[in-house]
Amino acid sequence: MKITNICCIGAGYVGGPTMAVIAKKNPHIKVTIVDINQTRIDAWNSTDLSKLPIYEPGLADIVKETRNKNLFFSTAIDSAIDGAEMIFISVNTPTKTYGKGKGMAADLKYVELCARNIAEVAKNDKIVVEKSTLPVRTAEAIKSILDNTGSNVKFNVLSNPEFLAEGTAIQDLLKPDRVLIGGESAKAIESLAQIYASWVPENRILRTNVWSSELSKLTANAFLAQRISSINAISELCEKTEANVDEVAKAIGMDSRIGPKFLKSSVGFGGSCFQKDILNLVYIARSYNLQAVADYWEQVIILNNHQKQRFANNIINTLYNTVSGKKIGFLGWAFKKNTNDTRESAAIYVADYLLNEQACIAVYDPKVSHDKIQADLNYLNTRSADENNNLIHASKTPLDALKDAHAVAIMTEWDEFTTYDWKKIYQSMKKPAFIFDGRNILNKTEMENIGFTYTSIGQK
Repeated sequence: MKITNICCIGAGYVGGPTMAVIAKKNPHIKVTIVDINQTRIDAWNSTDLSKLPIYEPGLADIVKETRNKNLFFSTAIDSAIDGAEMIFISVNTPTKTYGKGKGMAADLKYVELCARNIAEVAKNDKIVVEKSTLPVRTAEAIKSILDNTGSNVKFNVLSNPEFLAEGTAIQDLLKPDRVLIGGESAKAIESLAQIYASWVPENRILRTNVWSSELSKLTANAFLAQRISSINAISELCEKTEANVDEVAKAIGMDSRIGPKFLKSSVGFGGSCFQKDILNLVYIARSYNLQAVADYWEQVIILNNHQKQRFANNIINTLYNTVSGKKIGFLGWAFKKNTNDTRESAAIYVADYLLNEQACIAVYDPKVSHDKIQADLNYLNTRSADENNNLIHASKTPLDALKDAHAVAIMTEWDEFTTYDWKKIYQSMKKPAFIFDGRNILNKTEMENIGFTYTSIGQK
């Protein structure tokens, strides 16, 4: 099938950037991104590109180049489905918060709603592409819904998982390590492969069966998260033995069998994928009674939670076993630099631990708003919204966040944090002034020469 019209259901972190790049590289294809959220669509259509709902370096330039030419954002879902030959499902698949599989299994209700909507609207043959992260054999469920509509429309379901790292998503899309397409129909696979072939070398476009493709996404994220938890486990040992975790990471990373990536010790990983995908993997393993497999992967999550708890405990212990009424300045709330995404950010959980000890927290993040910080904490249901609002707030400048603070906790590795006038910051803080560097981005010697009591991850 020659593709001239694409619809993507879901205008989020995956759908937006992915479709923007597809539109840029395939100017002959009309790409329409649809979403039920009118506010989000309005933001995508804003003439002020700084107000796009997603911050990714390079994204605004591509949207400016393609929008209203061959890239469109709309809430007219049915008409976009009807006109498209290929439909991407790129909706949220959060971890279930209710019922069977609560806390582990992926909640597929939005995916099922998409499938039923497609089945109801479609009048001619469609290729349906799973872009959301999904558990193994979800394609089978989608195909079952689509094929039992009573119509004569033929649907081919493909799995095309994303392997994007937030903060570098546009570069990951423009120069991917691989594009993975899983399916049963060779013709449908080639229809999608040809779209990517307009800029991706042929040897980087992998074709598999649909189940291998679905499982590859979960496995890739599990392996990456495992490396972070592994080096974080060693960081605690380093602190006890006077080894330096950065030196250990450099030494083992020079082994060509290991490599240097994802060996940066920190307060813990966050983001929308790692924890969700590992929990999904654990749930799937348990559903097949593979208890040893499930226990192995669950330990990656257990260690990550431990790292966040231990970071918070270290702040409390160092500040004379109490943070009650003390101001703690947080630098960073996003789960990593160069994104405004805060999902599962370590900052949320460290803040929650400290708020339980009655700390007062001021946050500065260059891309995260006060409302978002409040929403993240309210989602935990640890305390009332009013209590959160009284105990934590966002500051407009880093100096505001750190003025009269007893300590600063660096929670995100934003480059600008290393360029601050730390002498001026030191003068504005309570004494003794403490730095807890959860990303190991500052120079220990320089900070101690200024007068700070400096604590990092994996260094005594």
